[in-house]
Amino acid sequence: MMMFNLSGKTAIVTGGNGGIGLAMAAALGEAGASVALVARDETKGAKAAAELGNRGIDAAFFSADVAVEQSVRETVDAVAARFGSVDILVNNAGIAIRKRPEDYSLAEWHKVLDTNLTSAFLMAHAAYPYMRRAGAGKIVNIGSIMSYLAAPFTVAYSASKGGLVQLTKALATAWAADNIQVNAILPGWIDTDLTVSAREQVDGLNDNVMHRTPAKRWGSPDDFKGPVVFLSSSASNFVTGTQLLVDGGYSALA
Repeated sequence: MMMFNLSGKTAIVTGGNGGIGLAMAAALGEAGASVALVARDETKGAKAAAELGNRGIDAAFFSADVAVEQSVRETVDAVAARFGSVDILVNNAGIAIRKRPEDYSLAEWHKVLDTNLTSAFLMAHAAYPYMRRAGAGKIVNIGSIMSYLAAPFTVAYSASKGGLVQLTKALATAWAADNIQVNAILPGWIDTDLTVSAREQVDGLNDNVMHRTPAKRWGSPDDFKGPVVFLSSSASNFVTGTQLLVDGGYSALA
């Protein structure tokens, strides 16, 4: 359907060099968009961009620290210079430090909040002028079921992802008149490198996820292809300030 066609659009995906980010970047490229992968790991990023290129997607990697304002602004400007526009922004970059709150240092707290939350504000702030001049834009923030739920080892992560939902709503109301839609996707337990380490660090996590998830499986990065294309396309032009749960029903249980 033409309403899902992203031809002529440029999409930025932070943390787009692996896992959910790379799957979403591939989906956007398959829908016709040019794709800018933004992350810190240059080797991994170049490999991911080459992988997309081999699939016929116009993709490039940009090395940046998304928690540093100057790095963000220089990167967004470079993307616009390379592709000619900034139409779609997917704020996917994120980290987790799994510790009980009493074991957290202030430096660790700031590292998680800056990477997961402040970076989304900085990227959106830098992309906004390009979207406003174009008369349209799409911003998709990747939160988590921990935006609403919590666990003893997710103090900073839950705070950052909860804040991301509120940032999504606030930006949506601020920029709706500019025809910029801002929405969030909230993943549940997804089988990625990040959750492999979680299963190693948290006793009983796999059993809990399998028992509580009605779908009776962990999610896959490919489960995010449809949602991100929908929220990045004209199909969602009257959808803004929302949160789409992609968790196999995990959060629906009381």
